[in-house]
Amino acid sequence: MFDIGAAELLVIVVVAIVVIGPKELPLALRTAGRWIGKIRRVSNHFRTGLDAMIREAELEEMDRKWKEQNERIMAKYPSDEGIAEPAPMMEALPPGTTDPDALRMPPAADDEPAEENAVASADEPSLPFDRPVDAGKPAGEG
Repeated sequence: MFDIGAAELLVIVVVAIVVIGPKELPLALRTAGRWIGKIRRVSNHFRTGLDAMIREAELEEMDRKWKEQNERIMAKYPSDEGIAEPAPMMEALPPGTTDPDALRMPPAADDEPAEENAVASADEPSLPFDRPVDAGKPAGEG
């Protein structure tokens, strides 16, 4: 901030010893330290207050922008008053049903369970690359 080098600091120390004296120098340094601490606390408090004011102003600005955007959207897509709100899930269930999972379709009896390691047969290829390759043609041609 002030960019004080070693030479400038040495000059300040020599002048302080000559002017204040070696006996009073510790008391003077303590007093200067207290004043510097107070100045730092006041400046930090001031800076915190300014940051809070700036943050509030930014929030107010964003709130204003959001409201304008919302008004534009609502003007572009007005709500249809004739359309009813969708019913909650429990109200849409048939009378006497309290569990939505009860409405799931049970698996059909003729369905066979899928095998985890099922292999496609050569007669029914499931994917194009599962088809058998002609012996006379390279694999890339087809």
